[in-house]
Amino acid sequence: MIRILLVDDHPVVRMGLRGMLDAEPDLTVVGEASSGAEGFDRALALTPDIVLMDLRMPGGDGVEATGRILSAAPGVRVMVLTTYESDRDILRAIEAGASGYLLKDASPRELADAVRAAARGETVLAPSVASTIVRQMRSPAPPALSARETEVLRLVARGLTNADIGRQLFISEATVKTHLLRVFNKLDVADRTAAVTTAMRHGII
Repeated sequence: MIRILLVDDHPVVRMGLRGMLDAEPDLTVVGEASSGAEGFDRALALTPDIVLMDLRMPGGDGVEATGRILSAAPGVRVMVLTTYESDRDILRAIEAGASGYLLKDASPRELADAVRAAARGETVLAPSVASTIVRQMRSPAPPALSARETEVLRLVARGLTNADIGRQLFISEATVKTHLLRVFNKLDVADRTAAVTTAMRHGII
């Protein structure tokens, strides 16, 4: 019997999941929690085989709770079950050690099979999530700017001129230009606007 803990802040969602999972002969829901912090406490107390974890909840998000659970109880596997599939959410959950990432539009059969697979030690990903991870792996790593270059670029994004930036950072205008030329080279751009938009796309500023 695969023992499951449900962590979701919506009681109706937990009720629906419990009904679906308890209907399977080899699955049983042993507990519920409505926040990440409560999920952590319940996971340690119940030591389930699988934790079905929502991502965005009051009292600590699901990614933080996932990392804490896996650190304190390595034998427990955490599978994310959420409505969110942003690149940032997906990568944070996988980096935290989640054994799977499913969306709440999964069918009862898909969910049950995913729980069984996770219990066997397999990684289970919704197709759209798997595509996102592959795309991220294929995309080049964002260029690394120095702390000063990043600081200069943030001020450029605020609309400051080179002279304004120099006064604010207590450096010469020529030094500001030097930093910007290095930024342009690293980001492979030709002007200030392109540098700012490229840096924002990469999450640098």
